[in-house]
Amino acid sequence: MKMRTLAGVLVLARLLMHGDPAQAADDATLFRLFLKDGGTLVSYGEVARVGDRVIFSMPTGAGTPPPLHLTSLAADRIDWPRTERYAMSARAGRYLETQAENDYTELSNQIARTLDDVGQTGDAAARLDLVERARRALVAWPADHFNYREADIRQLVTMLDAVIADLRTQGSRGSQGSPGSQGSPFAFNLVTFSTPPPVYEPLMPAPTPRESIEQVLLAAKMSESSTDRVLLYKAALSELDRRKTVAALPTAWVLTMAASITHAIATEIQIDKSYETLARRMLRLADLRAQEGDVRELERLITRVHTNDTLLGAARPDIVRSLLSAIDEKLDAARRLQLARDRWALRQPVLSQYGLAIRAAFDQFAALQSALEDIKSLAGSPPDTLTFVDRAIGQLVKAANTIQPPDEFVEAHALFVSAVNLAKNAASIRREATLAASIERAWDASSAAAGALMLGAKARTDIQTILRRPQLK
Repeated sequence: MKMRTLAGVLVLARLLMHGDPAQAADDATLFRLFLKDGGTLVSYGEVARVGDRVIFSMPTGAGTPPPLHLTSLAADRIDWPRTERYAMSARAGRYLETQAENDYTELSNQIARTLDDVGQTGDAAARLDLVERARRALVAWPADHFNYREADIRQLVTMLDAVIADLRTQGSRGSQGSPGSQGSPFAFNLVTFSTPPPVYEPLMPAPTPRESIEQVLLAAKMSESSTDRVLLYKAALSELDRRKTVAALPTAWVLTMAASITHAIATEIQIDKSYETLARRMLRLADLRAQEGDVRELERLITRVHTNDTLLGAARPDIVRSLLSAIDEKLDAARRLQLARDRWALRQPVLSQYGLAIRAAFDQFAALQSALEDIKSLAGSPPDTLTFVDRAIGQLVKAANTIQPPDEFVEAHALFVSAVNLAKNAASIRREATLAASIERAWDASSAAAGALMLGAKARTDIQTILRRPQLK
């Protein structure tokens, strides 16, 4: 092996890879969003694309770090190929300023250690493996590190190729005398050094104070949220006021822009009030029309919302979407209510017939209320009262069993039958408690009477509700 070639590579590697680490910048990387209709917006740090939105932190003034506003825009307004090329350029620039030399130094130390190991290794195959691994590491490094110092690495790779050739030649000569040996003296299986040239977007300088304010105003005009717009306008106004005191911008321009921004804020506030008034009025009318089940009027309300939105310049799409959604819910409720009323009208003769049939039974049950209240409160139940309750309940059970309720009344009718049976139990247990002078059984009777009163009231309410024309819940 030609040791002078290896020694030369080692010296060259140390010369090419010697350098002072770059000083890290204190501020974050400034990215740019290129708009399809022209202009750019600055992002302080990386941009996040979430669904159909792009979210980024936009500087609204000077400082380290500067004041930031979390901004959201529609992703389809961005020229993404150019924006992504610029992002790659920004990342590369940031990397070269902060980390590139440190990574290059680490690589240099690794290659130098490998070459030192080659010089101290006596086995030819092991030396060849070490040099080939060093070459592969060098070939792969530029693509992963923004092609930093690619020319230097290319020169080293060329020198390592010569070393590898010497080692392979020496190995080939050493094996020619072996029985059965075949093959040429050279056997290259090396990775080609071919790094595709990156496509970068030229980096732009940091925006001037005037450009920063203009970009904030551009973002405000593009924002779909009135709240976000006003916040951006106020941030720009604050920066104008600060810059005016330090004379960093022309006074005339500052005064003109301040007046324009103030007018824009007032306009946004007035538009907000107009839309709030529209929303309140339309929702109030929608509530009334839904209560009436007036489907046609609710449909007209939707048309009125669109008309008023057009007159106001379609300036609040988010409010209009929310308002239309609320009216749609009212419209659906009105349609359901009208369907229920139509069914009620068709079934009304059957419902009225049941109402008339059950009315007498409820009147008889109401006559028992005073006696049941006495049993419930343990206020005393004379024999005549218990006899009256027994006789009245017998008539109620007979009446309830002879009435066949329509489907709508099945549950309420069952509640009424349960109330009657509980009333019967209350009177029977009260009689037993009186004969046995048992306060415990008297309380059992009280519980039965309370249940009878509660279920009776619930059954009456449910039946009355079904008999009435349906109302919006």
